[in-house]
Amino acid sequence: MTRGGRDESWHHGVAAVVTPEGRRVARLGDPGVATYLRSAAKPFQALSLLEAGGEEAFGLDDADLALTCASHGGTPAHAERVASLLARGGFTQGDLLCGAHPPLDAPAAEALRRAGREPEPLHNNCSGKHAGMLLAAKLLGLPADGYTAPDHPLQRRNRERIARLCGLDPADVPEAVDGCSVPTYRVPVEAAARAWAALADPEAAGLAGAEAAAVRRAIEAMARAPEMVAGPGRFTTRLIQATGGRVIGKEGAEGFYAVAVRGPAALGLALKVADGGERCRDGVVLDLLRLTGCLSAAELAALEDLHRPERRNHRGLAVGRIEPDLLDLELEA
Repeated sequence: MTRGGRDESWHHGVAAVVTPEGRRVARLGDPGVATYLRSAAKPFQALSLLEAGGEEAFGLDDADLALTCASHGGTPAHAERVASLLARGGFTQGDLLCGAHPPLDAPAAEALRRAGREPEPLHNNCSGKHAGMLLAAKLLGLPADGYTAPDHPLQRRNRERIARLCGLDPADVPEAVDGCSVPTYRVPVEAAARAWAALADPEAAGLAGAEAAAVRRAIEAMARAPEMVAGPGRFTTRLIQATGGRVIGKEGAEGFYAVAVRGPAALGLALKVADGGERCRDGVVLDLLRLTGCLSAAELAALEDLHRPERRNHRGLAVGRIEPDLLDLELEA
């Protein structure tokens, strides 16, 4: 963080960039450091619904599927679509176990406040994921009650899948409770990058059949409906839009971020900001993508305000910048 052209504060972190086959191509710091995936696990947690035939059974479109992978903004469009997902399975928001918080989208939060309404579970950024879990449980003949519990069959299935795609034994993947009450998984940053590389090219990662098809469908839905994955103006939505869906990103709380770079040179990227801060995260993600050749000049230009954003004071005066500093990034052959 600079002020007047000089350093004022610093964030530190680690990152890894990995191919679908599991070969590391770049690292920043120690990529063996373990942390929780948090919301960056959502695309994996949505796969059971697709494998079970949920797209056809419930008439799901791109926006519906993207929402099951999302940390959405709680706008009316998001909340109404979550309600629609629930209704298609015979559920209501009373069945959601994610809890409630104000919308992440500032205008939506202000509109709710002005209307004198309290936030509801539909506004929770994880409500789309929870709706998808309820639909998956219904199709798989599993109980909806207690669907967030670690010993619920759906959550055991999610843990096994995430561990396998990370190249780990489930017994070596500790779990804790996420902000929305489902399990969250602790894995090395490099293992998280490997899992996200599998989203970029499932066949190259060794996936096949229904699982590979589910991965491709989930990622394609996120590419086609980026406004559902995060929301207006938010980094994840803008990253997907600027790259035409070639680069799919997903935030996780506490300074975690993961990316799937699709195409002939598929890659997975994972980043953890050590102190959990998020003000520097977006710029570092963009710099990692730039330095590993994953963004064109035009794509980076479209996101430049997020790459090295200005800091302004309360009068709107420019006083400094947030500057990515990846001088220690090691590229590997």
